[in-house]
Amino acid sequence: MASVLGRCAAVLAAGALLLGGAGPASADPDPDLVAVDAAGATPVDPAAAVPPVDDGRVESSPPATLKAPDNWVLKVSAKDETQRAIAPLTTAVSSREYEVGGTFNGAMSGPDESDPPHGTLEVGYQIGCGIDMSTSNGVSLAANAGVNASLGILGTDVVTPLPDGVLPNIGGNLGGAITIGLKPGIINIVPVSKKEFTGADPWVMVQGFRIKIDGCVGQSFIRSYAFLTRSTRVSDAILAYYGVTKVV
Repeated sequence: MASVLGRCAAVLAAGALLLGGAGPASADPDPDLVAVDAAGATPVDPAAAVPPVDDGRVESSPPATLKAPDNWVLKVSAKDETQRAIAPLTTAVSSREYEVGGTFNGAMSGPDESDPPHGTLEVGYQIGCGIDMSTSNGVSLAANAGVNASLGILGTDVVTPLPDGVLPNIGGNLGGAITIGLKPGIINIVPVSKKEFTGADPWVMVQGFRIKIDGCVGQSFIRSYAFLTRSTRVSDAILAYYGVTKVV
């Protein structure tokens, strides 16, 4: 009997040690547990709920390259491009305004010549509109009015071939309509700079430049472009670069 009581006392002592050792550890939060509110839903982090601010940065397209028949190689590239939609000063829903920027580089290499190469480097933007109102009649009002006259004959209860009187009637009608002139989408080309140069490495840098178009309804798209032209007395070699299209 004594041995049984001893074994029970040992079991109780071991359980007390286990409970005593687990107590402090249970006070520490489990990193794998997610806190919930009183309704049982997971609370949303306010910082995570705020959408990121569009800083206007856009990815540039790969450089464009052209090899001319006289073995000259032309190259156009862009970097640090930005395109950010801003509120137009007119506050009209059919106006679009953007703040753009970027650095556009041209490069030419070829056989040795006595004179350095020369030409032009044009930089600008293309803006596409889903619906165009700039070349239509826009919103217009139409109305029509008319007058109708008639004569009525007054009779009596007694049958007689002669009328007892004549009653004139005058009626009118008035109608109106509102028409909105819409046309299929249009692409607006907005040149920013056309640089004439002499040398092999022309470049144009644009920063904080604002462009605006009117008569644009619906979704719009914008992309940059750069045209590099190498001119000689007998030829022109033209290379075009188009940036990544951004939906705004």
